Amino acid sequence: MVQVRFKTIDGVESLVEATVGESLMAAAVRNRVPGIEAACGGSMVCGTCHIYVSEPWFGRLPAVSDMEAEIHEYGAHVRANSRLACQITATAALDGIVVTTPVAQR
Repeated sequence: MVQVRFKTIDGVESLVEATVGESLMAAAVRNRVPGIEAACGGSMVCGTCHIYVSEPWFGRLPAVSDMEAEIHEYGAHVRANSRLACQITATAALDGIVVTTPVAQR
C-alpha cells in the first residue's frame, strides 16, 4: 500500500492508502476525500481531480502529457505544481506523497 496525504486549502487532511497501480483519484474517491469531485471518472476530460503536488514529490512524477496540459489550460486555480490525480499512479516511490486540493474544482 502507498500512503497519500490529501490536504484541503483550509487544512483538512485525509490520510489514504492507495493500492500500487491505482490512480490517486481512484483512491481519493474510494475514501471520500473532500475536494476531489472526479466527475468524469478518470477519463481526463473534466479536471475535477485537480491537485497541487508538494515538493519533492512533484519532481518524481512523469512529465505532464499534452492532453493533461490542455485540461489545465481550462482549469481554475492552476499552478506550476498542478496535476490531475487521475494521471498519477500510486507506486512505492510515491509512498508518503502529499497533495493539496485547490479552493474549487472546475
